[in-house]
Amino acid sequence: MLDERIISGVIVADKPAGCTSHDVVSRVKKTLGAKKVGHLGTLDPLATGVLPLVINGATKYAERLSAGAKTYMAKLKLGETTDTYDSEGRVQGTGDISSVSEKDILDALSRFKGAIMQTPPMFSAKKRAGVPLYKLARAGITVERQPKEVFISNLDVLNIKPPYVEFTIECSKGTYVRSICHDAGISLGCGAHLTGLRRVKCGVFTEAEAISPASEVEALLACVIPLDVAMDRLEPCGETRPRRARRHFRHRGCI
Repeated sequence: MLDERIISGVIVADKPAGCTSHDVVSRVKKTLGAKKVGHLGTLDPLATGVLPLVINGATKYAERLSAGAKTYMAKLKLGETTDTYDSEGRVQGTGDISSVSEKDILDALSRFKGAIMQTPPMFSAKKRAGVPLYKLARAGITVERQPKEVFISNLDVLNIKPPYVEFTIECSKGTYVRSICHDAGISLGCGAHLTGLRRVKCGVFTEAEAISPASEVEALLACVIPLDVAMDRLEPCGETRPRRARRHFRHRGCI
């Protein structure tokens, strides 16, 4: 097992599509031989991109390190709704998009900017009476969910090639981008669902720092952001870092 002091920090993993966030945690934990590994914000199996991992002593500061907005590149498909609000679910309905104009699409998505109330999808990890909603959904049970306020600080449409629309979105923690796609489809009257999602920024951690979780141990170690360095990034937001001896950490840069 590696020296825990040396690998207490953050590794920004570049999550591939098709695996869960827990799969990424398990793989990196095994590769490093670390005692504790957690992640700072779940990505659905469909999604790729920035998944910061907290290693060993950094797990104590997971909540503070996960603060801040998230930025995504997203792609939606008009004319189809699914039970999961993304392309991994079963198609529940189709709609005619022939009369949907580019202006209609821009107007519909612009309505999501700012503070909005968002209802979590049934296929989510939110719990009802201790049971994850997705387990109820798989059993064919739909329950009432409490809407939650989220904040969309930026939403820019990049490309419209019907039935697909590509956009970037910067949003608060806890925002479901697939719900925005689903709700936009309702607004347009044709239905829609998410077909692609990549997180490019998670709080103070960026895509430029990300490394494949399948990397060898030396490559992963070279990408450890020391805990004190990671906490220093939060200081403009009024956060303070733990007092640690800097000699324990050497941020060698990602290779």
